[in-house]
Amino acid sequence: MSRILAIDYGRKRTGIAVTDPGQVIASGLTTVPTHQLIDFLVKYVKEEKVERIIIGHPKQMNNEDSENMRYILPFMGKLKKQIPDIPVELVDERFTSVLAHQAMLAGGLKKKDRQNKALVDEISATIILQSYLESKKYMMK
Repeated sequence: MSRILAIDYGRKRTGIAVTDPGQVIASGLTTVPTHQLIDFLVKYVKEEKVERIIIGHPKQMNNEDSENMRYILPFMGKLKKQIPDIPVELVDERFTSVLAHQAMLAGGLKKKDRQNKALVDEISATIILQSYLESKKYMMK
């Protein structure tokens, strides 16, 4: 099988998570400066088999797109041009930052480590990917 890659897109930096090849476990991969993101992804998909790319879809509580979508849509267009053979899909990312902070607290990370925004972005990408995997399981039942 191949991996699924998830992106928590940010204007300055972007968190990335991937599954194992069996698509069972979501793990944080890294955080990349957003201006280097396309190059990183092109290189990654040349080295690893990736079946699908998931991008966190920022929504407000009323289910409307949040401000950040105006940056994500052009990025998605560039990504689809650079990597046309891999489907790109949006997945609701509401509460992922809150869940990431809760996970850091539960994991016993010190306050200084919890303030590491790159780590929060990577954990958020992992949460986005895990929720996608879980929703896929439910759809198959």
